[in-house]
Amino acid sequence: YLPAQKLTTGRDFNRLHQMIAKRDLKGALNYTQESGSAMSTMIGFGLQRLARRQGREEIEYAMEEGLLDVMPRLEKRTQYLATLANIATLLGLLGTIIGLIAAFTAVAAADPAQKASLLSQSISVAMNTTAFGLMSAIPMLLIHSLLQTKTNEIVDSFEMAGIKVLNILSDGSGNKPVAQPQAQNAAAPAQVATPAGSPA
Repeated sequence: YLPAQKLTTGRDFNRLHQMIAKRDLKGALNYTQESGSAMSTMIGFGLQRLARRQGREEIEYAMEEGLLDVMPRLEKRTQYLATLANIATLLGLLGTIIGLIAAFTAVAAADPAQKASLLSQSISVAMNTTAFGLMSAIPMLLIHSLLQTKTNEIVDSFEMAGIKVLNILSDGSGNKPVAQPQAQNAAAPAQVATPAGSPA
């Protein structure tokens, strides 16, 4: 999912950037709804507020809301790796403890001449569970770290895209974004007062 989002992020942003720069806001909003990508969803939240003629601050809040909406999809199943790594480590430790208990119990009833040899063999077997747990946990932690880094990169790109969209929507003279180009109202003809005493 993450590689697909990384590919669609640049494509969708370039397309939306062109539409918004041309003030084709209706087309941009339709594109965000049709695309379905995480970044398009985030920008779509802001464009919906813009359609209601709300200010820059409200649009920014809407994009932040959109980012929070897509974050669970980006981090989906990533946390499972860290959880599984912790469980593998704990299971390995549990196996070692149980193995040591069984080893000392067996040694207690063994012949004194064989106790040292039997104890060393039992401890070796018990430590294998810890080694297996670590061998399982370390790769999962590395993969989790890699996926988390990619997720953070995608989120950072979303935030940068949101800022660029806000700057495009702003008219540069204040915090009020430009919703749609509006036709200038024709100036009303001024009424000229007739001077008093002038002939009709």
